Amino acid sequence: MHKTYRIGIIGRTGNGNYGHDVDVAFTKLPNVEIVAVSDEDDKGRDSAKRRTNAKKAYANYRHMLETEKLDIVAICPRWIDKHHEMLLAAAEASCHVYMEKPFCRTLAECDEVIHQFQMRHLSLGIAHISQYSPVLDTVLRLVRAGEIGDLLELRARGKEDHRGGGEDLWVLGSHVFGLMRSFANGNPTHCIATVMQNGRRIQRSDVRDGAEGIGPLAGDHVQASFQFPKGIVGHFASRRGMASNPSRFAIQVFGSKGIIDLESGYMVPAHILRDGSWSPGRSGRSWETITSAGIAKPEPRSDGTYEGGHIAAINDLITSIEQQRPTRCGAEEARDIIEMIASVFESHRLNQPVELPLKTRVNPLTLLD
Repeated sequence: MHKTYRIGIIGRTGNGNYGHDVDVAFTKLPNVEIVAVSDEDDKGRDSAKRRTNAKKAYANYRHMLETEKLDIVAICPRWIDKHHEMLLAAAEASCHVYMEKPFCRTLAECDEVIHQFQMRHLSLGIAHISQYSPVLDTVLRLVRAGEIGDLLELRARGKEDHRGGGEDLWVLGSHVFGLMRSFANGNPTHCIATVMQNGRRIQRSDVRDGAEGIGPLAGDHVQASFQFPKGIVGHFASRRGMASNPSRFAIQVFGSKGIIDLESGYMVPAHILRDGSWSPGRSGRSWETITSAGIAKPEPRSDGTYEGGHIAAINDLITSIEQQRPTRCGAEEARDIIEMIASVFESHRLNQPVELPLKTRVNPLTLLD
């Protein structure tokens, strides 16, 4: 008989809410029971209880964790200022976790969470839903089969709206950094970056408390390059107020025989240009669509929604618990993504390339002269 998992949901109305409907995704799974929700906001708590059909509702998530015998805790708030303490509380209650991204505010916080989860043999899945996409699986197979030749470089940008620069790096860069790691098959070894504000290098006086609980933040223009093994270079950039429609928020994978363009998201089609000049105007070749079934094939699946990505990730978490294997995007992978973000600010602070893993485990902006 299959186990039914007891679920507790942590939300925070007005301070990250329930992320991208993480709570609702749990209502679509047959092998879970939503035991309780917690939210410090009265109206938000009542709404979440009705929305999820939870049996109980708590104003304090710690009280919920102490009272209910839970298997999995959903840490839903999009804001990250409370992620660290919520994760430690979940670990103390011996609960596995599915959570909204980004992971934590600093590498020191990430390190502590990973230690506490590893000590208790707990699993964690994080809502970098692109990592669970069957389209990504297909694209990675094509790249590794040599469809675009030898991998040369990776390019990505954020949405470059009002959040462009440092905030874009945190909130949306986290998605494309996960994809960079997938294509490069590992972590970068070095980063060199510059962070600008109004056309000049940021300094200590530019540092402010960032939105969405990010913590110390600065910069309206970020340029960063990462050196991966085997000579692969990854580039990320974001400049405030430079958004386009459609958005440039995506990753492009450049090979000696062509390009693949992949947007962040679950089951989002990718596109391939099988052209070593990287220019349709020169070769006359056209972009082709990639689905989970392959190049220029109809998409056979119908779960291509953000909710579908959460469901895939939660199912992966449950399988990881049952099979005692890592999740596809777990705590260590989430820390690696945060390390790429932190390395941008650390390289700027030192005005030189920095080696990863970083020695600095606090927010580098707090160390600016």
